[in-house]
Amino acid sequence: MDTQGRRQHVDPADQWVFDPETGSYQLRLDPEAPADRAVPSQGGRRTQRDPQQSRSRQQGQAGQGTRTGQGREGQTRQGQGGQGQPPGPRRQGQRAGQGGRRGAGPETAGGRAATRAGRRKAQSRKSGRKKALIWTAGTLGLVVVAASVGVYVLYQQLNGNINTVDTGIGSSSVTTDGPVNILVIGTDSRQGLKGKYGDTANVGHADTTILFHVSKDRTNATALSIPRDIITDIPDCPTKQADGSTKLIPGEEGVRFNTSLGQYGRDPGCTMRTVKALTGITPDHFMMANFDAVKDLSTAVGGVEVCLAKDIDDPDSHLKLPKGTHKVQGEQALAFVRTRHSVGFGGDLSRIQLQQQFLGSMVREMKSGDTLTSPTKLLKLANTATKALTVDTGIGSVTKLTNLAKDLSQVNTKNITFATVPVIDNPAEKVHTTVVLDKTRAPQLFSMVRQDISLTEVKKKEKDAAAGKLKGPKADAINVRVEVFNGSGIFGAAQDTVSWLQNAQGVTRSTNGGNAPAEAKKTTLEYAPNQADQARRLADMMGLPASALKEGTKDAAPRANMTLTLGKDFTAAGTPITAPTKAPEGIQKVEADDKSVCAK
Repeated sequence: MDTQGRRQHVDPADQWVFDPETGSYQLRLDPEAPADRAVPSQGGRRTQRDPQQSRSRQQGQAGQGTRTGQGREGQTRQGQGGQGQPPGPRRQGQRAGQGGRRGAGPETAGGRAATRAGRRKAQSRKSGRKKALIWTAGTLGLVVVAASVGVYVLYQQLNGNINTVDTGIGSSSVTTDGPVNILVIGTDSRQGLKGKYGDTANVGHADTTILFHVSKDRTNATALSIPRDIITDIPDCPTKQADGSTKLIPGEEGVRFNTSLGQYGRDPGCTMRTVKALTGITPDHFMMANFDAVKDLSTAVGGVEVCLAKDIDDPDSHLKLPKGTHKVQGEQALAFVRTRHSVGFGGDLSRIQLQQQFLGSMVREMKSGDTLTSPTKLLKLANTATKALTVDTGIGSVTKLTNLAKDLSQVNTKNITFATVPVIDNPAEKVHTTVVLDKTRAPQLFSMVRQDISLTEVKKKEKDAAAGKLKGPKADAINVRVEVFNGSGIFGAAQDTVSWLQNAQGVTRSTNGGNAPAEAKKTTLEYAPNQADQARRLADMMGLPASALKEGTKDAAPRANMTLTLGKDFTAAGTPITAPTKAPEGIQKVEADDKSVCAK
């Protein structure tokens, strides 16, 4: 209440003032009193004022008198019994700064004063507890806000590290329920490296390329190394320009694979298109790194263990190490993956084996050590990786890369296989500097990847209930009767298959049934129980899986035809419908958990 009896709002914070003499905060009950009249707070109890400092700012008289409000200079409130009467002495028990009420006696006034004093004590204790809670909540809130700001700043920093390229192809989703194919490209660009590793004007070609396939069930993965010197065709490639426009870079026939990147302004999307044309496997995403990535990532994981079967002193890569096991990082790690003249046959294929050993060891290091469980190391690795990589827009953020990493990390290291695309020396060259695709083994390997078949022994797949259909006697080719229908969507597939069966396999009693009523997803062979031996022979010739055999319930007439319907899984006459269950003999491969691999 103010001196005129009106209710007055007082901010609780204004009741606490700093006393420079005591160095502590004091409680000031009177909002208009100067700071030197504040009441020191001692354990939430109000101390008695000094009598010399307890002068009343207003005095009241009993009965109908005049109350003078000294808190407002020059203002008086006149009572009904008189005007302008001088103030009298303060009554016993009356609060300083508060006028007396008419008819109030000493006992009544004293009782009210005691009641108010008790109320102030309770309020003071409650106020202390409240302030403690406020400070505690405020401190906790400050910590939470600071942590949130820190995480946000870190997130923005990592996001800012990532370079992206809009390739116009690939998957827009980060994860999928099916297999995942990621094209890992190591470019030989020297730009920004201050001439340390050669020509800084080199725009960067696809020096190292690995197609990383992760199985649908995430139990295994296959990493296919594509030799940079393989002769192939590069398709037309639309590329995004800096101004937002799209430029079409014409394709080429019979050129080195490594020119699919950098040459004529080709971007990683051109390399993705070239890989699809070469292997029939569509990359979903790409990740590209330069020389610095090898140095920085190997250092971030604390070094990568490698093995040499002999002493190496390579003046070109500057690698000088005695035989045995070593842990390399930084410049030494880069020298290791660049070495080729001092190992194997001294070419790119020998260098690929070194790179596979290095990558397998790096995977083991990351999974077996404390890199992924130590916040400090993990942050260092994340910062290094995001700075080192250029990726497609489909995975071009920290969140997307994190989700992808979580998805792919399910693969056990022992089920990751590194393999090299099968090649042979280029027959068009007298001095062999390039290679060409091995048309016998390479299609088999590509087929295994396309059909998600692991190159390692992962786990025994559930036995197909129809597997027994492939076991048993097989009829002679001359006795196989079949009518072929085309449901593959490939023009002329039925006739091509009939020609191949008759001319190459001796199935002279095969006929062309034309187009199937509708396109079929899978190739099927329908036959009667008494044609089972014919079905097994045809399945063996065409590489049909047991699931493709559909046996009827009634025997057929002696000269009746079986029905073969080609589906979307058909690629060409003579090419097995199903992929082989084992990798082709003689291909170069190594498992990621094989620690016994040593460069020779």
